[in-house]
Amino acid sequence: MYDWLMDVLSFQGIADRVAKQYLRAHGNVTWTDAARALRPRPDCPKLGGFWLFDDCRYEKGSATCSEPSHIAGCPLPRHELRNGRLNQTAYSLFLFMRDVAGGDFVGWIERQLADCAGLPEHERLTAMRAALVDPLRGVYGISDKVTTMALSSLLLGAGRRRRYWLEVGASFIVVDTLVHNWLHRTGILARFGADHPYGAACYRPNGCAELIERMAQRIDARAFNPTFPTAFPRFVQLAIWRYCSEGGLDACNGNRIHDLAPCDNVYCQLRSRCDRVTLHKTQQKHAILAA
Repeated sequence: MYDWLMDVLSFQGIADRVAKQYLRAHGNVTWTDAARALRPRPDCPKLGGFWLFDDCRYEKGSATCSEPSHIAGCPLPRHELRNGRLNQTAYSLFLFMRDVAGGDFVGWIERQLADCAGLPEHERLTAMRAALVDPLRGVYGISDKVTTMALSSLLLGAGRRRRYWLEVGASFIVVDTLVHNWLHRTGILARFGADHPYGAACYRPNGCAELIERMAQRIDARAFNPTFPTAFPRFVQLAIWRYCSEGGLDACNGNRIHDLAPCDNVYCQLRSRCDRVTLHKTQQKHAILAA
């Protein structure tokens, strides 16, 4: 599971094609690699445990870190990853899974979910998501977006074999710029008085995530696949993303729509219900308000 997570995390901040090429050429850090490197206790005090691994600041290009007297014996530079941030992520994640999860990440997930199982139904899913995401924020270099994507895939992949996993995995929503801009261009944000700039506000009350959650409650996902849960927010969010992304239907994005003018795609299946809001004017408005 560590090896799979490291591959997922390697796609942050770069085109998928480039990340794949680099992984094919240089490989990645595996659980076995990290365990072997840390078996003889390293001299660097930061590698003594998860709670000690802080402010490492290893940089691949300059081969420097915050503990220069220990870098000669440090295992991080031995891995040919794309940048030093990923090297730090690799060891931070390993130490989390070893020290916090006790070497049993699946068992840790089960315990985190079980701790929230007794909550009222309207609070339970939110608490379960937070019980997984919040601790992982301590792992260096992992954004909430990537954490959410990885956890959603992992939990959904278990299907109904593990209690709560499918339900929680289906409830995760990942808002990137494509999804946010689609909600802007269609006028959905404005209709619900939810206009806001892309960022943390997307996950606040009446933000993008909450609106998608409300949409999902009105769509029976079993119509698309009888094995799906009835309400499937992650499926709805992914459908929006695929409608917009260049690798999907490529229908609603900055390459297709000029931000200075409303969309002129007369073939769009959503045109009759779309307000075709100009994205550029919205961005100017937020910049003025922020100033």
